[in-house]
Amino acid sequence: MIHLKDVTKIYKANGVVALDQVTLDIERGEFVFIVGTSGSGKSTLMKLLMHEEIATSGSIVVDGQDVTHLKPKEIPYLRRRLGVIFQDYRLLEDKTVYENVAFAMQVIEAPRKIMERSVNTVLDIVGLRKKFNSFPAQLSGGEQQRVAIARAIVNDPRIVIADEPTGNLDPETSWDIMDIFQRINAAGTTIVMATHDKTIVDQMQRRVIAIAGGKITRDEARGAYENQTHAYDKFFR
Repeated sequence: MIHLKDVTKIYKANGVVALDQVTLDIERGEFVFIVGTSGSGKSTLMKLLMHEEIATSGSIVVDGQDVTHLKPKEIPYLRRRLGVIFQDYRLLEDKTVYENVAFAMQVIEAPRKIMERSVNTVLDIVGLRKKFNSFPAQLSGGEQQRVAIARAIVNDPRIVIADEPTGNLDPETSWDIMDIFQRINAAGTTIVMATHDKTIVDQMQRRVIAIAGGKITRDEARGAYENQTHAYDKFFR
């Protein structure tokens, strides 16, 4: 589903090498955690996948399409095939829960009957059908993130990209959100998630890709947030 080959990203403004010769493959249906400290390059990686940033060199293929050098008119079509979820929700404050989710389908000009059925279905999945007429300000942080998830999956994307989706949530709510992600993944959707949440990564035991200094330092099929041997050595050094 995702293939990066020798991808380098250098920010021209300050000369920072955010990613350095990164090669990576993510298969259909995988659930992958991208971990690393602030400034490691993981957010840049996520932005490259959704074409918010453009690679300085190398190639990126997402769902069979080379997105390395997309034309401006092609970018919206790529993003319609991705479900993107952010830490800060990015909901439209003047629209209800239903309208926020429906907006993602209005953009692609989906027929009204299909839109109504799809929106109600995903609101059931995230447990917000009864709050369809509420506005974001009337919801808790966890509920707002559920709306963001519903909006991301309403067009049935093959890939969901989530950037710190539990960063603003308490532990119990975070697990509720992760349960939704696991159900989405079990239905066949590929999930790539950047996170700082050590507890979730350690307990879920999914594939973990660690980035430091713009390079992949670890890639484990079932990993923890940190390399335990490295953490032990560092503690007693």
